[in-house]
Amino acid sequence: MTTIELDQEQRDILRDSLSGYLSDLRLEIADTDNHDFREQLKKKEAVLKAILAQLESA
Repeated sequence: MTTIELDQEQRDILRDSLSGYLSDLRLEIADTDNHDFREQLKKKEAVLKAILAQLESA
């Protein structure tokens, strides 16, 4: 496991960036017709949500 130390400003910026990207990603998932690609996007979404949850609990 890799540990990254971030100060409060860095955490806030990363959290905001991930939240914005997740919003865009949800739209892309909804608009994607290709089943395999949609599943890849859903996996990416799950990983990013887990990272965001860790940032929010820090």
